[in-house]
Amino acid sequence: MGSDRKNKKWSDSFRHAYEGMKCAFRMERNMKIHFIMTVLVVVCAVVFRLTVTEKAIVFICCGLVLVAELFNTAIEAVVDICSPQYSEGAKKAKDTAAAAVLVISITAAGVGIIIFFPYTSVIIDFVQRII
Repeated sequence: MGSDRKNKKWSDSFRHAYEGMKCAFRMERNMKIHFIMTVLVVVCAVVFRLTVTEKAIVFICCGLVLVAELFNTAIEAVVDICSPQYSEGAKKAKDTAAAAVLVISITAAGVGIIIFFPYTSVIIDFVQRII
């Protein structure tokens, strides 16, 4: 992984990306939370039979949250390497990356509320049947 040469094979690019995803999922608690929420939202999108457009918007929002978390993880790793000692600049970089995840997460939640709001009666009926 520490090689200074380009991937020789196309499949190496996918393997490295998979390794990065696996590492982020294994090491980052928030990545696990975002992934679980993505699975729940996708299941709800199917169960509530969202329109194709609604599903596309929901999937894009979920993808953006996961991508933001991956960027945040990468930025934190680079900052830790470049600045092993505490510094205000390192703190600022990490806090700003975390803020980006927060902003897209709040945005995605807002979009989710707008899209799923018309289905609230179905959701309430579903929850009441479970209880």
